[in-house]
Amino acid sequence: QVQLVESGGGLVQAGGSLRLSCATSGRTFSTYTMAWFRQAPGKEREFVVVISRSGSKSYYADSVKGRFTISRDNAKNSVYLQMNSLKPEDTAVYYCAASPGSYYGINQYEYDYWGQGTQVTVSS
Repeated sequence: QVQLVESGGGLVQAGGSLRLSCATSGRTFSTYTMAWFRQAPGKEREFVVVISRSGSKSYYADSVKGRFTISRDNAKNSVYLQMNSLKPEDTAVYYCAASPGSYYGINQYEYDYWGQGTQVTVSS
């Protein structure tokens, strides 16, 4: 069982930055593909970004490409999301998720473990 705990959310003005962190339990973090998803009020949860187990590759949703950067530190069992040039439409609850095995993709149903989410609010 893997437990995920997100932190770093908050209220920021448009154009600002936030850095989300996701700390995980367990000693097998490096075997999990990690991803960030988000859910805005009244909308379905959507994919944001995924990073491979080694951290050598990542894939971003078009809506955040060039503004968000994912990274991971396997020694610290953590994954991060640096969010720059934030827009009001980035307002959502952000979730980190873990998928064991070799899956690397955007399908939320392939991710077995989820954090509780952290709220990001961007004011205009």
